[in-house]
Amino acid sequence: MTGTDRPPEFVEGLAKGLAILEAFDADHSEMTLSELARRVGLSPAAARRSLITLSTLGYVGQKDKRFHLRPKIMTLGTAFYSSARIDELLQPDLRQLVGHFGDASSVGTLDGGDVIYVAHHSVQRARRATAVIGARYPAYATSMGRVLLAAMPDDKLDAYLAAVTMEPLTSQTCTDPCRLREDLIRVRKDGYATTVDQLDYGITALAVPVRDPSGTTIAAVNTSGYTGMVTVQQLVSERLPTLRETASHIAHQIARYPVLQTVLGD
Repeated sequence: MTGTDRPPEFVEGLAKGLAILEAFDADHSEMTLSELARRVGLSPAAARRSLITLSTLGYVGQKDKRFHLRPKIMTLGTAFYSSARIDELLQPDLRQLVGHFGDASSVGTLDGGDVIYVAHHSVQRARRATAVIGARYPAYATSMGRVLLAAMPDDKLDAYLAAVTMEPLTSQTCTDPCRLREDLIRVRKDGYATTVDQLDYGITALAVPVRDPSGTTIAAVNTSGYTGMVTVQQLVSERLPTLRETASHIAHQIARYPVLQTVLGD
């Protein structure tokens, strides 16, 4: 959101604090004040004020001039998980899907140009990109992301493709917006998306849309396996019908609980 898009009531200080929290990840688990300031595009003074506030509230800790997140930060994600009743409404379908096929399954929704995983279940133990609840990955590199991008109106999809920087996460990652557009057109036609080693080596995935009662795509659900042990053709022939049934049941569950439908449809 640009400055001109922000409402008069927009609280700049809160936005800066949230940006500080979002700056931490697996590659940046500890940072100095100057590193944090550079990462979020703030002056050291502004970053320091936010860090003092977050530290006072218990969300951020400090050791030897390096800042880190504290366990209290998990209460923010837990609040969403509980209020949206993820464990009750989404997890049973994913557990059933994984119980039937093995491997892993997730539900995700679009946030800007990324997919956020709002539910996940897995029996996989390999070291690779982790699809835990709350994880976010570039939409162009994931099966769920491509389902969600394909569901965009043409004008929004055009804007996304014009603005996105498609980083080569692996040697197989599609980095050409024209090729991605062609694939998304196929996804619209077929009603599902597949990816092989796009996000990380070893991930072959199949995803389908989850639609609200009006037919609008508000989320996606996938099933994935190890590249080399499962092929796209196997996923489509063996899992697509069941995955679509799962998506339909998830949609029914979401429709029963308006808050979840609202948060996924934002």
